[in-house]
Amino acid sequence: MIEKDLSPAGKSMRVHFTLPAEVAEESIAIVGDFNDWDPEADLMELQPVNGIWKKRISFKPGTDVEFKYWVDGAEWRNDEEADGYVPNEHGTENSMLNL
Repeated sequence: MIEKDLSPAGKSMRVHFTLPAEVAEESIAIVGDFNDWDPEADLMELQPVNGIWKKRISFKPGTDVEFKYWVDGAEWRNDEEADGYVPNEHGTENSMLNL
């Protein structure tokens, strides 16, 4: 699930990413053009009580970002709730958010 929340001052768009626990056994990273596609930059945290993976990232409002999930260090996944998808140089697509 993706939820967007504009900060009270309107200077940042907070995006809450959540995925069910069964999506990954060990780790999920949110990797995209906003963090130079670095799989160590934005790791999701597993919330065992809720049974979800969770991460919040703040972005500049009015921008578009491309991203994918890097699951268990072995599988790329898109988000079904993304605002759209754009082709990438690997012959697949990246998820896209309009902020």
